[in-house]
Amino acid sequence: MRGEVELSVIIPTHGRPAKVAACVAALARQVGAPALEVLVGCDGPDEAAEGASREAWHAAGGKPDALRVVHCRKQGQAGVRNELLPLARGRTLVFLNDDMVPGPGHLAAHARAQAEAANAPALVIGACPWRVTRPDSLFSRLVRETSMVFFFDVMEQETDLGRDWGFRHAWLLNLSVPAALVREVGGFTVFPSTYGYEDDELAFRLQKGFGTRVLYRPAARAEHDHAMTPGEYLSREYKLGYAAAGFARTTPECAGALSGRDVLAAGEIAY
Repeated sequence: MRGEVELSVIIPTHGRPAKVAACVAALARQVGAPALEVLVGCDGPDEAAEGASREAWHAAGGKPDALRVVHCRKQGQAGVRNELLPLARGRTLVFLNDDMVPGPGHLAAHARAQAEAANAPALVIGACPWRVTRPDSLFSRLVRETSMVFFFDVMEQETDLGRDWGFRHAWLLNLSVPAALVREVGGFTVFPSTYGYEDDELAFRLQKGFGTRVLYRPAARAEHDHAMTPGEYLSREYKLGYAAAGFARTTPECAGALSGRDVLAAGEIAY
């Protein structure tokens, strides 16, 4: 029955068995976490990811019936998350990317933050420090220590835990949200290009419909094991730009609020 599980952790993955295994193992080792289940959704058949997830979960002492691996059709992360939503039994959903390695107390911190916000529902983003890889580089430090990709360098300086960071900061790499609200708005929008924007757009709809805030809780810490080269950074920016048109056509109100302009205007397209 729904409600027997407090937290449902949802992890889409594709072609990265070692990454998802590290994520799953860290979840199995959580101390003081409420009753949980872990749902791994493979974006296309991925026997290697399933095998690695199950082996890591078992080796780390996870309860056998608390892990489920689902093979979905190839459709991108938003579609995979949508397929997992009906299977989730928890009152709170915790979304993680497969390259996140939760630290001790990660899930307990999310549960505590959601309980504290019960009278004013919120999306809770946890700390996501980049893992330091060797050899280190100036570019890697720029990614880790500035707002080139995310804005944790700014969020870490805020002392007001009640600050609402707004829908732009609702990144799914480490985010919790009441499950009922996600179901109420129909889950994630799948855009023509499946790279990016589904997290901000979901938060935008939740904000409009329920006045949800986006709160930052550094105690819900998960390390981001994603070394990024300059080429990968430029590829990311290109993909976001390429996807922007389909995003704007599908959800023009959210796209306008996110960018502050009409990206489909003739002048923007020419630019």
